Amino acid sequence: MLDIIGRTELLFIQDLKTYGFQLNREVENSSFLVIGGAGSIGQAVSKEIFKRKPKKLHVVDISENNLVELVRDIRSSFGYIEGDFSTYALDIGSLEYDAFIEADGQYDYVLNLSALKHVRSEKDPFTLMRMIDVNIFNTDKTIQQSIKKGVKKYFCVSTDKAANPVNMMGASKRIMEMFLMRRSKEIDISTARFANVAFSDGSLLHGFNQRIQKKQPIVAPSDVKRYFVIPQESGELCLMSCIFGQNREIYFPKLSEDLHLITFSEIAVNYLKGIGYEPYPCKSEEQARKLVKTLPNKGQWPCLFVQSDTTGEKDFEEFFTKNEELDMDRYEKLGVIKNEPNFDDSQLDHFSNRIAEMKINLNWNKKDIVSLFHDMIPDFGHKETGKYLDSKM
Repeated sequence: MLDIIGRTELLFIQDLKTYGFQLNREVENSSFLVIGGAGSIGQAVSKEIFKRKPKKLHVVDISENNLVELVRDIRSSFGYIEGDFSTYALDIGSLEYDAFIEADGQYDYVLNLSALKHVRSEKDPFTLMRMIDVNIFNTDKTIQQSIKKGVKKYFCVSTDKAANPVNMMGASKRIMEMFLMRRSKEIDISTARFANVAFSDGSLLHGFNQRIQKKQPIVAPSDVKRYFVIPQESGELCLMSCIFGQNREIYFPKLSEDLHLITFSEIAVNYLKGIGYEPYPCKSEEQARKLVKTLPNKGQWPCLFVQSDTTGEKDFEEFFTKNEELDMDRYEKLGVIKNEPNFDDSQLDHFSNRIAEMKINLNWNKKDIVSLFHDMIPDFGHKETGKYLDSKM
């Protein structure tokens, strides 16, 4: 995986050596709730916690199948611990989840990894509203429950797309960060922004595996550059921020020669060569679909590398803005954004009330939601092209 994304070693080796003893000791003396713990990042975080033998690790996720795989993975890799390890197939927006928290809810750390993470989720107003619920309001709800139960620390994952957002997903996470600032006056909160997680569920790289298994062409944008971390690194970064992050701090991986921008098409070429195929550039979807029937037998794989023209795609990624205060000296490979509790109560209430009105009336459209997002983020650089990824191969 490292070879495919153009690296030779893990990012946080030195920082984990420096802080490893303190990290292990804190985890083994603490109890954890991981929300959204069966997604790619959630599983990585859960495994990082489990292998350090916590007193309690409860994992909640809406996907029953992914929870089963998480347990199988953990048992096969790490075995068992004396502490309480349990999983629950629950929707955190549900009454059942509320009852679960009411019945126990005693945790030192709550980590929220649940999210709608795809840019394509803004293609229709109904999925977009669910994204707002999951990324913003469910987060605020679980923070309030943590405050009520006396939780010591709340961690929530953000995204690099929240820095100068150009799509609704990134903007929803930026607004989520505003809600975090308000709750940070009642509970310690830290978060993380990081790069694309290589081969995470639903990602383009994960799709490469699916295309090969199904004997289908590889398609990737040639002009979109991204930073990549592997799942293990995403788990390490989230846990470091959760345990060591001070109130309102956002952790991110430092940019260096070890973490560099790379296009999806470059990764596709590396990926194919790594499994023994020479990429064969095609000029159209039709040509690629036709050639996939014959080229693999010759050691070649048809590829379609095109420029991006879909809504919400950002040409490059960034972890912070010029207005944010940084601490770049604390860690070897981790940067820290330091925040004051700057938020506008009336603005947050206006956002909540407008969304509530839309829901009560069972009537909303994307234009009104985009306008509301602009109220919250005046310099929101939303790119609407009228085209979405679901319209492409």
